[in-house]
Amino acid sequence: MNRKIAIIGGGPGGYVTAIRLKQKGIEPLLFEMERLGGECLNWGCIPTKALVKISDLFGEIRQAEKFGIDIKEASCDYKRISARKDEVVEKLVSGLEFICKKREIEIINKRVTRISKKGTHYILTTDGEEFEAEYIVLATGSVSAELPNLKFDGEKLLSSRHILSLKELPEHLTIIGGGTIGCEFASIFNNLGVEVEIIELLPNLMNNEDREIAKKLQLAFKKKKIKIHLGTKVEEHTVDGDELILKLSNSKEIRTDKVLISTGRVPSCQIEFENSAPKMDRGRILINNKMETDQPNIFAIGDVTGKLMLAHTASKQGLIVADIIMDRIDTQKEGEREALNYENIPRCTFTEPELASVGLTEEQAREKEIEIETGKFGYMANGKAIGLGTTDGMIKVLADKKSQKVIGMHIVGAQATELIVAGSIMVNLELKISDLQKVVYAHPTLSEIIMEAVEDLENMAIHKI
Repeated sequence: MNRKIAIIGGGPGGYVTAIRLKQKGIEPLLFEMERLGGECLNWGCIPTKALVKISDLFGEIRQAEKFGIDIKEASCDYKRISARKDEVVEKLVSGLEFICKKREIEIINKRVTRISKKGTHYILTTDGEEFEAEYIVLATGSVSAELPNLKFDGEKLLSSRHILSLKELPEHLTIIGGGTIGCEFASIFNNLGVEVEIIELLPNLMNNEDREIAKKLQLAFKKKKIKIHLGTKVEEHTVDGDELILKLSNSKEIRTDKVLISTGRVPSCQIEFENSAPKMDRGRILINNKMETDQPNIFAIGDVTGKLMLAHTASKQGLIVADIIMDRIDTQKEGEREALNYENIPRCTFTEPELASVGLTEEQAREKEIEIETGKFGYMANGKAIGLGTTDGMIKVLADKKSQKVIGMHIVGAQATELIVAGSIMVNLELKISDLQKVVYAHPTLSEIIMEAVEDLENMAIHKI
């Protein structure tokens, strides 16, 4: 097949769509003005996870004495840490570029500035060139949100990109925003020995997560001496030599070396649409359950849709779009397709301890007037967790009392981001409590905490006190 499909944006939504289309024998045309991988591989998920590994390791080394190991005067060289982070990114990005080259996917390293409609096709304009496409997939991503009185300067007031470019550790870091990004960086820099404070306007850290689980993360942060200011905002800031002075709405004042502004991300699509503009709402492109915009054969996926700003969400949307386009080209029709349920996509936060969730929170279930059963089990009663020395945490499972189906799982603790796949399977396959009772869990593993939490739905957990 020689029909061109234009994909704008080479992040985890765009490049996955391109590869899947190529696998199906359809020629994609991928536009990416920077390097493949988008925010996730280059400036987000991957570099931060490289830092998470190093910071967790250093944190363990500093606590080695409790395992009977004496390590004197452990220190970290942040220039080398940063270099390793860059090596990890380079390995993955160059590997992705090799995959696309081997598959002969055409990549245009230019920014699409305008899209116009010409009959049943579209014309995409870059700087001096025009390309024709029958279908368009918009995967243009998002950018860090700025605050009106705190604009990024790359020196003192940092975005998540800026902070990943640091070559030396600050003595004091203030983070504005207690969501996923803010909490991850708080955990990373705290483990590396930086004094960290978090300022959050809302009454809780991780405010979109299950309240009970989020509070346990908050308690863990306090144990690590991370200072937290909830229900607070920055009223003004001034410069005093090498320091910033932040005056807070709670009448406190913070003197700090660097400020990370992590108040969320906003959809970004810097394209001029000529007679082909998709409907938008506050910057996000509106889509239906097939990722279609209101313009024929123009789809949108990933952060630019504002649905659930996670790399794996974008990838899943892209795979669905590739299948839809294939059906239309190959058979001129498409079958019925179940809508993607964004509530049932797992959410992971790589703090220490980790936080992960899928499905409804307890608060959301009650808002929907669902009568629930709740099962909980802590890490401190699990043999593997005790052996690892990671007993802070718990797993919480929610089931619909009427249908007996699992509707949510929420974890705070070691390996939460790996364990949550079990909850994702339970929720997405709509498994009942009786289904889960057939599963045998290996011993000794952290996964046994899931087993005990499920058993606790019926007050039958063996090791619960």
